[in-house]
Amino acid sequence: MKNIMIFGDSYSTFAGCIPQGYAAYYSGRRERGPDIESADQSWWGLMVKESGANLVRNDSWSGSTIGYTGYNNSDTSGSSSFIYRLEKLTQEGFFAENKIDTVFVFGGTNDSWSNAPLGNEMSEGWERKDLYNVLPAVGYFFTKLRETLPDAKIYGICNCDIKNEVRDAIRNSCERVGGKAIVLEKIDKMNGHPTPLGMIQIKDQVLASVK
Repeated sequence: MKNIMIFGDSYSTFAGCIPQGYAAYYSGRRERGPDIESADQSWWGLMVKESGANLVRNDSWSGSTIGYTGYNNSDTSGSSSFIYRLEKLTQEGFFAENKIDTVFVFGGTNDSWSNAPLGNEMSEGWERKDLYNVLPAVGYFFTKLRETLPDAKIYGICNCDIKNEVRDAIRNSCERVGGKAIVLEKIDKMNGHPTPLGMIQIKDQVLASVK
């Protein structure tokens, strides 16, 4: 694990550490709930420090879904969805210009909490309309990620407290493309988001699965 990248949602954000224009949940301001004062307290900040890895890009957007359906049935096909962000980076030449050998995909929480339509798991033959459903979108994302990074290690992190169908789709899709699923357990949270202790628990479970 040398050059790593994260595709994430609010759990992986910290203001100033994600691309400009992306929404951040964690910012060091205490009024938002969990008392995360710096990026060093995030699960990924802790992981990078402990492992010595190089974080090339943290592509995390608070509230984002993997698929094209966001909260209140909003269309995220051209904005915050994991799929759109991956395809945009590919088109812009990011992966041609940057060596990425390990990718952590920490998503599915908002796909679950937004009550986006689930659909059925798919491993091929997607049409655009399928990507508005969570389970097909998850399969599509992992397939495109593997096509983009054929030699990288891919880890799909499954949050606790999400729908079983979403968790299973992340696990199945990740493993189908030769990746490894990390199913989190007993994460300390406040307002649905990891506390400092919760961040340590995530880091510990991730590193235990990577080693």
